[in-house]
Amino acid sequence: MMEKRKLVIAVTGLNNIDSPGPGIPVIRALRECDDFDVRIIGLSYESLEPGIYMKEMVDKTYQIPYPSAGTEMLLSRLLTINDVENIDLVIPNFDAELYNFIKIADKLKDAGIASFLPSVDQLDARDKINLYSFGQKFDFKVPEDKTIYSVEKISEAVDDFEFPIVVKGKYYEATIAYTIEQAEKAFHRLNAKWGLPIIIQKFISGSEINVAALGDGNGNMISAVPMRKLYITDKGKAWAGITLQDESLIELARRFIAVTKWKGGFELEIMRTKEGESYIMEVNPRFPAWIYLTAASGQNQPAALTKMSLGEKVEPFKNYEVGKMFIRYSWDLITNIDQFQQISAFGEL
Repeated sequence: MMEKRKLVIAVTGLNNIDSPGPGIPVIRALRECDDFDVRIIGLSYESLEPGIYMKEMVDKTYQIPYPSAGTEMLLSRLLTINDVENIDLVIPNFDAELYNFIKIADKLKDAGIASFLPSVDQLDARDKINLYSFGQKFDFKVPEDKTIYSVEKISEAVDDFEFPIVVKGKYYEATIAYTIEQAEKAFHRLNAKWGLPIIIQKFISGSEINVAALGDGNGNMISAVPMRKLYITDKGKAWAGITLQDESLIELARRFIAVTKWKGGFELEIMRTKEGESYIMEVNPRFPAWIYLTAASGQNQPAALTKMSLGEKVEPFKNYEVGKMFIRYSWDLITNIDQFQQISAFGEL
């Protein structure tokens, strides 16, 4: 038997809470790949991110500066960590941190740290602010929207869209509003949490479907797995889902990758109407929190991304198991206060 390749992989997104980050599912998929023997370095922002204390998943955790601190502080911290850990690959999993990681990707590569990320232009093209014009340009169905910077502009936006409307944050979260008052309340909440602008989007009725996909950066699709949400939390997160057999959804992901030449993982959030039309509601530029389902159904996207980031040729997946379900659950993780104090005081555990 061939010896497994030893890799040190740094992963963000360890907040495995009710609105979970993708980090732990990404790690789980990597640990189940037969080709690698991985040492996982967690990169955290908060001392209470559960992944920090999940020793069966994360070998060591280091805190890194918030995205608002900028690229130089992030680069300096990662290079310091690299001096100790000799990182082979970094996989960032939050929208808000991607710009910084993309901007320092070449410098990380010079230090021996690989990544597999879209370009800034690719990231901007699918931004919520630009998504409707992107759809118009490439013939994708995308709900009409308006980008606003003040609460007073809500009434103007509502003149063009009938209630209900969807009020979206800059990076995350969306609220369906049935009145001006509800829309204004959502505006203030999302502005306080994520900043401006706020997106007002036309409401589309239908069933929610997501597609996790992986592009090679040259316009070729390596993987696409559609999933229908079976249970949705009050934050709009899938708490249970099932893989679907639907060639039209896979073709939608293929077309998106072809026109953008997307490099890396992403998620299409789709609303399927009663008439069978598929509207792209959002394009999340990283692996979704349910990404482990791709590995469980036969297309391990985090493992495939890892191979491509290291220069290996990866053939597109052809099949996945239809009817594979995931159901999330809560678990009380028990740890000691001294571990919390160590990560809080020294920035590593």
